[in-house]
This record gives sequence, C-alpha cells and structure tokens, in this order.
Amino acid sequence: MSKQEKKEFQNPIDKDKITENPHSLPYAYHVGSIVIKPVDIGKVKGKAMTAMKEQTHIQMEQIRRQVELLALQAQEIQKRVEVSEKIYLAEMGFEPSIGEIYHLYEKSDESWVLSLVGPNEWGRKIPYTSFVSSVKMLADHTWELLKSSSESE
Repeated sequence: MSKQEKKEFQNPIDKDKITENPHSLPYAYHVGSIVIKPVDIGKVKGKAMTAMKEQTHIQMEQIRRQVELLALQAQEIQKRVEVSEKIYLAEMGFEPSIGEIYHLYEKSDESWVLSLVGPNEWGRKIPYTSFVSSVKMLADHTWELLKSSSESE
C-alpha cells in the first residue's frame, strides 16, 4: 500500500455541522429534507381555547333552550291541573267523555258548572254569571284549556 492509501480520509465539512443521527436534528439536514418549522405553542393553545369556548357556548345554548322548553311544558301541565281542579269541583249533570269539548261557567254564588252548551249557543242570554273556559277531556282525565274568558274578550 502506498502512502496515499494509508492516509485517513478527512471530511472537508466541519465536524460541528455533521451528525451520525440526522433524524434528531431540529432543522433540515440537507437540501432535499422536509422543512421543519418550530410550533408556536401559544398560537396552538389559543386556537384550541377558541374552538373549546365556541363549542361549549353552542352546547350551553342547546341546554338553555331545552330547559326553557321543559319549563314551558311544566307550566302547561300546571294550567291543566288548575283547570281540572275547577272542573272536578263544578256541577255536572252528565259523565264527561274523553276527547269531547265542554264549557265551564261561573254561577252567581261563585260556584262552577260544566255544560255541553257553548257560550255562543245559548241564544239571547247565558243563564250563568260568566263564561270561564272551553275545555277538552284528555285520556289521563285532565282537561286541556281550549279557550278562556280572557281570550274571548
């Protein structure tokens, strides 16, 4: 072997600029490497917070609408109970049938009477002090308020 062959190969590139593990470098190793950009953690967190707040706002709005609907349904049930109590305290000369429409009137002694005859069907004069409401008996034996005296005025 000649002297030239025995001479060790010396890399002309600075040793500080090469590595045996290029995959662990925080930057591209050569011209064909993929560009590696540092992640702006503050920007990522900011986008995530914005998305989270928007999503939770949408969900809270849905829950608020559901609560309002439940409150409205509870009020309607409460009205049915109040009307049903009045009707079951009223005079009835018949047995009411489910699904039929009846009319509640107040008498001069402040008691109530349930009638088959509507306020517009009496002719010249209603024999009671005032019309209270038109109602329909539901299957659960509560009464649905169809028309009240305040609506007819």
